[in-house]
Amino acid sequence: MNEMSRPAADSGLLPDLLSLCRDALEAAEALKDTARRAVAGLVAPGGKVDPALLERQQFAAHGLAWFNTYVAALEQTLAWAERLHAAGRLGETERLILQAGFGEYLAQLKGGIAISQGEVLRPADMGVPEAAIAAFGIPAVRTLIGNGNSDAARMRLVALIARDGSGTGFGDDGLDDEMLAMIRDQFRRFTDEKIAPHAHGWHVEDVLIPMEVVNELADLGVFGLTIPEDFGGLGLGKVAMCIVTEELSRGYIGIGSLGTRSEIAGELIRLAGTPAQRDEWLPKIASGAVLPTAVFTEPNTGSDLASLRTRAVRDGDVYRVTGNKTWITHAARTDMMTLLARTDPDKPGYRGLSMFIAPKPRGTDAEPFPAPGMSGGEIHVLGYRGMKEYEIGFDGFEVPAACLLGEAEGEGFKQLMATFESARIQTAARAVGVARNAMELGLAYGRERMQFGKPIYEFPRVAGKIAWMAVETMMVRQLTWFAAREKDSGRRCDIEAGMAKLLAARVAWANADNALQIHGGNGYAQEYEISRVLCDARILNIFEGAAEIQAHIIARGLIERRN
Repeated sequence: MNEMSRPAADSGLLPDLLSLCRDALEAAEALKDTARRAVAGLVAPGGKVDPALLERQQFAAHGLAWFNTYVAALEQTLAWAERLHAAGRLGETERLILQAGFGEYLAQLKGGIAISQGEVLRPADMGVPEAAIAAFGIPAVRTLIGNGNSDAARMRLVALIARDGSGTGFGDDGLDDEMLAMIRDQFRRFTDEKIAPHAHGWHVEDVLIPMEVVNELADLGVFGLTIPEDFGGLGLGKVAMCIVTEELSRGYIGIGSLGTRSEIAGELIRLAGTPAQRDEWLPKIASGAVLPTAVFTEPNTGSDLASLRTRAVRDGDVYRVTGNKTWITHAARTDMMTLLARTDPDKPGYRGLSMFIAPKPRGTDAEPFPAPGMSGGEIHVLGYRGMKEYEIGFDGFEVPAACLLGEAEGEGFKQLMATFESARIQTAARAVGVARNAMELGLAYGRERMQFGKPIYEFPRVAGKIAWMAVETMMVRQLTWFAAREKDSGRRCDIEAGMAKLLAARVAWANADNALQIHGGNGYAQEYEISRVLCDARILNIFEGAAEIQAHIIARGLIERRN
């Protein structure tokens, strides 16, 4: 049956859906442009962003970031549906996802976006005039807000998902690349066989991911996914990275995150390293012979990297590093640190920072940091446990001068900035994987748990939660893949990557919270996997740029970007 001719019936499905969404998106784009001009007037009255005004108007500016993120998600969700429609694959499940996503996000664009649990951003908060809000309410927008995310649509969507029987029938993701599909299927099987059955045990016992699993990931090429083939990697793009990361994180965020440090180190060395440094380190990272860790954050600095105080002083053929670092993931069991330190104390802010490829010996539980001039201990955390978190103290720790990245002092922050797009795309993909894990656990429990003579997923409040998980997970996956495609095409995508990370982190947390609610009291018991997923999901709004920092960066970029 042609997509346009599908009757609404009692499924809640709207007729002429694609046309409605196209018209509504055009109205949303117009409102987005009005909001940008309004916020620019608040924070850049002279045409250039005033940092003091940007800080003073944080709520409006961060709201602009969220507003644009919602519209970008709608753009990519409609583009996904259009591609499926052209291929004859836009089924009822996908149409319901499209209309529910549009219905809910349009309603929030008009009435208020919850940018956190206690903060709701409305158009008027950004200085959007009432006339623009009224103009937004065209017939297509009103129809989708009134009927898109209806109870009937949610109930029908969940019935279709549950009828699939596999527990994974959450809609066609639109992946049209045969090679990428094969990669996805390979890592899906690996996750189901080697990760999912053991992940909860690793979490409850608070142990490192076994080295046998790490070695298997190395054999599968996880650590060299995007490293060029000339250096022993697979030479794949960021879309492939997203697909692999999502599948692994669906099993356990710790597994999906093992590749993050290799991605960061590989990008740093590929983009900024000398030929000798690339020849030395990239093949070892790609093969998994060297496991890297990222050593950037310091106590009391957080996201304020310009305030880093750890010193690296040149002494002949070595630099001697002194200072303290914290929140270092997988620090003990790694062989190399990408280490950011201050080499010139007379240059304030970012200009005095340098990046090092610092070798270190692998530690053990008994002696995590067996190198001279290096000490530290574990930070015990709620979730994200499989690689463990550490604080590290340096006291004259030696790094060979040849390990100064690019053999150039003062370039460290600029070098790190060049990796942020990839890192945030990869983090968004981790979040999509966690969101999927929560969604699948919620559906499985909803199907198995019987109350009042039927499975609880048949109750509207439970069905609504599962349906919305499916909708937002698909939307944020498409947004993440879009950012990855932009990166693969060589286009600047810092804003797109930031948006993907911002929304994906929230969706992962929302899915985990809703899935735990479906479990009821059992979800609060450690024996149930959803208790782990809730803890794991919470970190995604904090690392790789806390949501507030992320929104700040996006807002500034939106106002400064002229195209």
